[in-house]
Parts: sequence; structure tokens; C-alpha cells
Amino acid sequence: MSMGFGDGEVNETDTLRGRDWPCLRQFCVFLENKVGQLNELLRHLERYDLRIIALSIVDSADCAIIRVMVNNFERGQELFKLSSFPFYESDVIGVELPDEPQPYVTVCNTLLEAEVNILYTYPLLYRRRGHGAIALGVEEVDQGLEVLSNNGHRIITENDLLDDDEYFS
Repeated sequence: MSMGFGDGEVNETDTLRGRDWPCLRQFCVFLENKVGQLNELLRHLERYDLRIIALSIVDSADCAIIRVMVNNFERGQELFKLSSFPFYESDVIGVELPDEPQPYVTVCNTLLEAEVNILYTYPLLYRRRGHGAIALGVEEVDQGLEVLSNNGHRIITENDLLDDDEYFS
């Protein structure tokens, strides 16, 4: 439970989120590092008309942490809660890559100048108006969002992921 925005009421965290929430939600799934585990996870998600928007794997000898993002967070959350996959959720920043010769460098420099530490990044299967996008895991999400927005970067919301008319174009 968390406190509402200055109103003194206790609200579920989920009620504060909307599809225009400025962060993207990723699922971090713990899997044994054995043949077929990743395939089972991906089949579980895609058989229910979810599109995988991003996938990143942090691997070790015995286990792996799979970061996965889907186009419909609420439906993904429901499927994970009903599954046997151990998971947790976390916020990441989705940012459209600018139309510049070095788009990644431009985004990273914006955060560097504000001393926002980037923990990890991975590409999103997202494309609008000829621009791709990335997910950024940062230490201070609110600060990262503010810095990127104030410097003219377009932030991707969960609502943006629902509209699939330009995927892969």
C-alpha cells in the first residue's frame, strides 16, 4: 500500500498508474538456466495475444533473470499472477530515439549531464514516425523522466505500446 498524492488516503499502487503513466513496467522473471525454460515463458505470454515488446536476459551458470515487456501490462500482470513463474515488476523509462546521428549518445549524454546513473538499457520493438525506442533502467526514475522530458526527449507510455499500427514498419 502507498499513500496517495498528498491527500492522506491510502491507495493501491496500481490505482495511481494509468496507461499514460510516464514509466513502462517490465516483468523480471527468474528462470532455471536449462533448455526450454525461455521458450515456455515466451509461449505462455504470446499464446494469449500479448506482443512481446522487449526482452533482455541476464544469464549465469545456474539461473537467468529475464526482463520482458509486453504491449498490455495489465494482461501480462494477470497472466504472471496465474502462472508458476517467479517474477517481480519494476519501472523503466521508455524513450524514443531522437533523429540525430548518434541517438543513443544523445540520450545518454542528457542523463550524464544531470548525473543520472544508467543501470541497463535494451531496445524496444517500437517504431513511430521512423524512430525506434529504448528502455532505460536508472537509479532515480523520477529524476530521469524529468531530465529527459525537459531536454525535449519523447517519453514512451504504456498507452503507446497498445497501439500496434506502426510496429516493425
